[in-house]
Amino acid sequence: MRFALEALLVDVPDEQVAEACAFYRSRAAGRGPASYAELKDARGKKPAPRAVVPPPLEETVEAAGVRVPVRVFLPADGPPRGVYLGIHGGGFYMGTAAQGDERHRALADALRIAVIGIDYRLAPEHPWPAAPDDCEAVALWLAEQAETRFGTSRLAIGGSSAGATLALATLLRLRDRGVVDRFAGAALRFGTYDLSAHTPSGRLIADEYFIQAYVGHVPDRDRTLPDISPLYADLRGLPPALLVVGSEDILLEDNLTMAGRLSAAGNDVELRVYPAAPHGFTGHPTALAATAIEGVNSWLSERIG
Repeated sequence: MRFALEALLVDVPDEQVAEACAFYRSRAAGRGPASYAELKDARGKKPAPRAVVPPPLEETVEAAGVRVPVRVFLPADGPPRGVYLGIHGGGFYMGTAAQGDERHRALADALRIAVIGIDYRLAPEHPWPAAPDDCEAVALWLAEQAETRFGTSRLAIGGSSAGATLALATLLRLRDRGVVDRFAGAALRFGTYDLSAHTPSGRLIADEYFIQAYVGHVPDRDRTLPDISPLYADLRGLPPALLVVGSEDILLEDNLTMAGRLSAAGNDVELRVYPAAPHGFTGHPTALAATAIEGVNSWLSERIG
């Protein structure tokens, strides 16, 4: 049997692929901070997110003894028909919920849903398990309060890069608590599912500083804990999942493996691989990215119902 990556690629217009290729040829390849000093410098240079109208509500929620700041977006036209919990990326050591304001405001209005952005604690000041603790707390708060607060119990979760990892770790925690059925779907964009360096895909990023910042205090042998590396989890009993990744992403193999394991565990999973796309491509100003985001939105709309 011959297994070809081309068979997995999403069918997009040739002009979108050509535009994306031209865009990536014109920009220098980026890299993340390689030390704490570089991380502090990168954080300081991060531009402030653009304001959105109407702005989000900023509040702090509490569950399981954890208090977490969140940003709440309500649809401009009528009551929400569901709630989406969005978890930002940034290697577990950069970013804020505010960086997703434009995406979350657009999502709230397009799907007529409430969108919650989480300001989870960042490494290395707050290494694992601080981030998944915070995400779990907000997910539990929604499971308990969504009907009262938003008038709907239809929930979904998602994120990009580290945010996708945290979304899956959160679902595993909720599954073990017996409440994962409150979530109707998970939209996961180019997650990092092995931080242990025990798989070929994991070894590709083993020397990255973000791993040291996030789990440097955890012995190598223990980094296969599902809460750190969801690829090693018992994945049974999870809600439907959409995995989105680019064909040029260093995490492509990670995502292919996760999609296979989710499916083998009996879950409803859809994998979409976009051609000519590197890590983080849905945040780039290309028509290909817009097509991918539109696809994610449509998938979420169907799951929230």
